[in-house]
Parts: sequence; structure tokens; C-alpha cells
Amino acid sequence: MSRAKKQLILKKGKQKFIFRYDSGCEDKLLDVLIEQAKSGRTDFDWFDAAVLSFKLTQSLIGQADELIGDKVKVRQ
Repeated sequence: MSRAKKQLILKKGKQKFIFRYDSGCEDKLLDVLIEQAKSGRTDFDWFDAAVLSFKLTQSLIGQADELIGDKVKVRQ
């Protein structure tokens, strides 16, 4: 079974930052966000990393709610 491909996108002025990752590899994505913010090679900063990590957390919460909802429906 292949993992679902996901992405987070941040538009900042004329720039667009696209981070693609496999479902289940969110921890690696967080590491990449930190490295990007630390590097200084782009305009991606700590605030941007915080925004995307918040979006990632919201997405994971939504997925968990769906799973819980599916289990509740099955039991009823």
C-alpha cells in the first residue's frame, strides 16, 4: 500500500514555498521547516515555519476526527 502524497503551500509576496511529503512523514516535514527557517538562503523565516506547522497540526487533527467519526459510525 502506497502512502498518500500531501503538500503544504505558503505564498509570501511573489514567492511560493511548496513542501511535499508522504502521509506519516510529518515529523520529517517539521525538521525540513526548521532547517529552512534556520538556513537564511530564502525569505522563509520562523514565522513562516510556525504558520505551516500550525496548518499541518490542523490537518492532522482533521484526519484524527475523521478516523474517530468513522469508528463511532461503525459501532452504532
